[in-house]
Amino acid sequence: MRLAYPRGLVLAAIAAAAVLSACSKPEPVVVVEAPPPPPPPVTLNQGVADAASIYVSFIRDVGTIPAGGFQDAESIQAAMRRGAAYDPATLSRGMIAYGSILALQSPEFVQGVRTYAVDPTVRAEMIANISRDPAYAAGLPGAAAAAGLIAATLGQDIVTLTAIAEGVEGDAYTIQERRDPRRRWATQPIASREVRLESVKTISAGQMLPSAEDSARLFAAANAGAGLSLTGGAVEAPFTPAVVHSLAIAALAALGAAGDEARSNTEALSIEANAQFCLDMSKLNLFQCLAASRPSYEDMFCIGRHIVRDLATCTTEAVVRRAPTLEPGTVVAEVTPVAAEATTAALQATEPQPN
Repeated sequence: MRLAYPRGLVLAAIAAAAVLSACSKPEPVVVVEAPPPPPPPVTLNQGVADAASIYVSFIRDVGTIPAGGFQDAESIQAAMRRGAAYDPATLSRGMIAYGSILALQSPEFVQGVRTYAVDPTVRAEMIANISRDPAYAAGLPGAAAAAGLIAATLGQDIVTLTAIAEGVEGDAYTIQERRDPRRRWATQPIASREVRLESVKTISAGQMLPSAEDSARLFAAANAGAGLSLTGGAVEAPFTPAVVHSLAIAALAALGAAGDEARSNTEALSIEANAQFCLDMSKLNLFQCLAASRPSYEDMFCIGRHIVRDLATCTTEAVVRRAPTLEPGTVVAEVTPVAAEATTAALQATEPQPN
């Protein structure tokens, strides 16, 4: 049986439904924003690791020069060839590159720098500031801890080299004593002195190649931020220019801005005039020492003083800032390269040689 509803009642029901529909509110639309992209990972290019490996392998090789006890003239010349086989510019760049990898072993520094890598705009500004002025990196969080690792690690090389230098220089005197059986050949004039000097100059001009094993190890440690097992306390600013450049390269790497695309930038930052100048002068002093040297014991002295000790001295000047001890009002004149060379030549002329 079909029921029939009054027309008015149906129309009223439809109207009521329409009113209720109009009064209902739609469910709010929740907009979920995508999270910001993560900052790029720590990235240091292979070129920096290659440069650092040159410094590491050369210093290790010089560290095998015996502190004393040369048994024949040829062993002295072999040590000479080994210690003279460096290009000052390449070795200086390698030291700064190595310093940057040491800085990347500092969690305080890496984490402090990476706080600026989250926001793309802040990161880009930070990269521009460091690229324009390397000293900007010296003021970043954790810089003192990173500089401390550089100073402590290179300080170990300084101690080792200084001990070898003192041993070789001392033996240059010991070997002249009548009771030393080596005296007979050590006091004999060196044959073909001019040829020996030109040979050393040729070796000095040779290309320094990276060590594949050291380069791979340093590259992995730089990008992982671990692997070198370093210790060192914080070193407060101001830092030396070489340390500043090392910190700048490391800071760019922590920002993810020192990869292959930034290789030209990291290469430019690895150049520091003061560190290279010291090594340049050391090499000139070595040539002068060999030009004046006649018996083998004098060549021993040249090795100790102008290879091993000078390497220790130049490394010290590159990583340790000495506080000036000047009276108030003292005017410090700038030492130009020409003046420095003249001063060194004068010191060389008056420097006592073993006899």
